[in-house]
Order: sequence, then C-alpha cells, then structure tokens
Amino acid sequence: MYYGMERMAYGYGLDPMYILTIIMAIVCMIASARVSSVYKKYNRIRSMSGMTGAQAALEILRRNGITDVSVQHVSGELTDHYDPRSKTVNLSDATYNSPSVAAVGVAAHECGHVLQHYTGYVPLQIRTAIVPVANIGSKAGIPIILAGMVFSFSPLITIGIWVFSLAVAFQIITLPVEFNASSRALAMLGEYGILGEDELVHTRKVLKAAAMTYVASAAAAVIQLLRLVLLNRRRD
Repeated sequence: MYYGMERMAYGYGLDPMYILTIIMAIVCMIASARVSSVYKKYNRIRSMSGMTGAQAALEILRRNGITDVSVQHVSGELTDHYDPRSKTVNLSDATYNSPSVAAVGVAAHECGHVLQHYTGYVPLQIRTAIVPVANIGSKAGIPIILAGMVFSFSPLITIGIWVFSLAVAFQIITLPVEFNASSRALAMLGEYGILGEDELVHTRKVLKAAAMTYVASAAAAVIQLLRLVLLNRRRD
C-alpha cells in the first residue's frame, strides 16, 4: 500500500518522505514552543516550600550524599543541564533563583541526571560514550552524503549515511535517559517533601512537555535517516 501511495505521489512530483520530514520539523518547532509556554505558565506558581531551583538542587544532592557536585548559574533560557565532566548542575536564569514549581522541577530533573551518573545508569553511560562520534555524525554526515552525490560516488554516500546514523542513535538513546531523569525527579521531590501532591501535578506537566521535544527530535532524525537510505537505494 505504501509503495502504491509513493508512486502516486511521485506522479505529482512529490516525495512522501520529504513531506514527512517537513511535517516533523514543524512538529519539533511546536514541541519547542509548547515547552516554553508550559514552563512560563507554571513558573508563575510559587512552591509552598519557597525553595528556589538552586536550593532544591542542593537539597536533593545533600539527601543523596553527593558532596562533589556544585550548583551553578548559567545565562540563557531553559539552558539547564548537568555536566558530568565538571560535575556541575547548571541552572538557567529562569530556574536558579525562581521558587516556582516549574523551576524546582527542572532543577530536580538535572539532579536526576546526577543520580544516573553516580549509580551507573547504563543508557546514560552509552549516551556519554557516543557523544564524540555523534557530534561527528551530526556535523559531517550530510556533507559527506552531498559530496558523494556531487561526485556520483555511491560508497561515499553510504559512508555518510552510516556517519549520520550515529547522530540518530544519540537521539534515540537520549529518550530513556530523559524520561528516567524526570521519573527520578518527581519521586525525589515528593519523597523529600519539596513539593506537595498538587504541585507535583504541575511539575509533571512541565517535565512531560520537555520530554516531548526529545521525542519529536528523535522521530525527525529517524525519518531523515530513512529518507536518505531510500534516496540512496533509488540512485542505485
């Protein structure tokens, strides 16, 4: 059935995979806009504990006996991240000093990554290990493929596809890492009494919206990879 639709689409000069790639790019933009919107909404709701994102992060680290990880402020909007190399939880402008349920949730999420690091969470170890090659794949994959097309050299195109697939693998392995960090965050916030049950409902919405951006990005990357594979086969 798919091939029948594909032939019909090509009859009108359309590439179904190309159209799907464009649709996924739009979905990624919508997901990104939604996480920003949801964060701003719940960043206006102050947590009952009054803890800021930074204070919540420090409390979570203390509760878990982690003393060699620092909490730092970084500029930007939603640029929060955990850096295992410098052992720092980096919280953005909207998170570090904010006592909102959104800020506390994001800070706890980053601490979830800290716990993954310290407990040897396997998906995180895999993601960390492939970061160097994934960076190469995201930067060099498409240029290699284009070079292969320009010079009509199929082996080079195949190499480019394999290189690009490393970046796609990174996107896929990121999904369990992010979902697990959010699960850890919500559990710790409730267990440690940092947020109440009603507040956790709001925080869950923020973390879910953030997770959807990773899902959309991974889906878009997979579709792009499939499109490249199909184009290469048609050339052959």
